[in-house]
Amino acid sequence: LIKQYQKLFEFDNVELVFEEDAIDAIAEKAMERKTGARGLRSIMENVMMDVMYRIPSDETIVKCIITKDAVEGRGEPVTVHNEYTLKKAR
Repeated sequence: LIKQYQKLFEFDNVELVFEEDAIDAIAEKAMERKTGARGLRSIMENVMMDVMYRIPSDETIVKCIITKDAVEGRGEPVTVHNEYTLKKAR
């Protein structure tokens, strides 16, 4: 699933990175819900939903980092912007 999402983000020229503890948190959530592998997609979509809609309309985003806090609902995925493109957009 991670490789699938990375490929999707690649279409918008955005690198998608999952921190190791974020991957562990996704697996733990799936085990808690007793949904197995099927539940992984749902958990990942919930974590990335907002950023997946934001990326196509924001050409300054070059990288998205999924953190444990984002998975656990205590934060948002981290987006890294291209400074040159950001200045040009202003």
